[in-house]
Amino acid sequence: MRFFFNFARSARVRFLLYACQAARCACPRDGSDDKRRGWLGVGSPQSVTLTDASMDLGPLTSEPTWQDIQTFYNNNGSSLVIKDLFEQDSSRFSKFSLKLSTPNDGDILIDYSKNRINDEVLKKLLALAKARKVEEARDAMFSGAKINFTENRAVLHTALRNRENRKILVDGKDVSGDVNAVLEHMKQFTNEVLSGKWKGYTGKPITDVVNIGIGGSDLGPLMVTEALRAFGRGLRMHFVSNIDGTHLAEVLNKLDPETVLFIIASKTFTTQETITNATSAKQWFLNSAKDPSAVAKHFVALSTNAPKVQEFGIDTANMFEFWDWVGGRYSLWSAIGLSISLAIGFENFLQLLEGAQFLDRHFRTAPLEQNVSTISLANEKIKQ
Repeated sequence: MRFFFNFARSARVRFLLYACQAARCACPRDGSDDKRRGWLGVGSPQSVTLTDASMDLGPLTSEPTWQDIQTFYNNNGSSLVIKDLFEQDSSRFSKFSLKLSTPNDGDILIDYSKNRINDEVLKKLLALAKARKVEEARDAMFSGAKINFTENRAVLHTALRNRENRKILVDGKDVSGDVNAVLEHMKQFTNEVLSGKWKGYTGKPITDVVNIGIGGSDLGPLMVTEALRAFGRGLRMHFVSNIDGTHLAEVLNKLDPETVLFIIASKTFTTQETITNATSAKQWFLNSAKDPSAVAKHFVALSTNAPKVQEFGIDTANMFEFWDWVGGRYSLWSAIGLSISLAIGFENFLQLLEGAQFLDRHFRTAPLEQNVSTISLANEKIKQ
């Protein structure tokens, strides 16, 4: 969907802008067979009650409402010309646009009128969403149900930005306290680094941060720090994901071992690509520092494997936890976002979370006809 935003350029709103794009649909995706997937091939068909056979909706292409859409497209697709659609309906813009009123930052305009859609198409898409039980799947996700059926896990990245501190249960345990504890740890560490209180082994403050990770442990933080570079707090940010040693070497050539901080992002601390690069970075560092105990001042871990972290030489007090219900593509909202916090400051990172929560709340409560996330996903899938 093509979004158009018209609002003030404040820091909060800029973060909200990103959150609108990144969190536009909380439906999880996985690589399993579409025949077992839910609505539009997205999410689990067992999303509401995993043991409920009635939730096995079957292939999307066998859904009567989908077949109705396909027939309509075959008969009318070539006539849906955007220029003509505007000429035929003077109220088109108002019909196919929405305004989201934020708590503090004005309105966000979402304009989808410049897409090949009309009243009949929208009606059919919403009927498809209801037939594929999108609302039930959404509610199951927010409740902590294990809708990642391939791994039997909850999909709760939304809990990471639960700034309202709603009670969210995973296997009967409220995870809000754990999330807040990690955020407090991130806040303390970020403030120490940015204030210069955290110093390297020679007593110099940190000037550069290198995030070593792959997939969601690299792409999400890299994207956000680039997008929000204007809000940078002075640290130079670097991201290494390629197992090719040239990438790491090019980054290290720019750095001073006395003032660099490495973030090693690996949940298990056994990810081959990440640990290979981390080991190379540690060897480069020790070539100058000489003392293995200095590693603790220049390396932190985003992981849950304390023994491996300690074995590497990182103080487990500088290990930031996240959980198996955080999918890789959404992990920037977790401790994986530590590089974001260091880049733009923790208070700004919180604003990023608040912007995402705003969209989560909208997705959870808005009727389908006015639900930006649902309309966006429907339009995206139809384009395919």
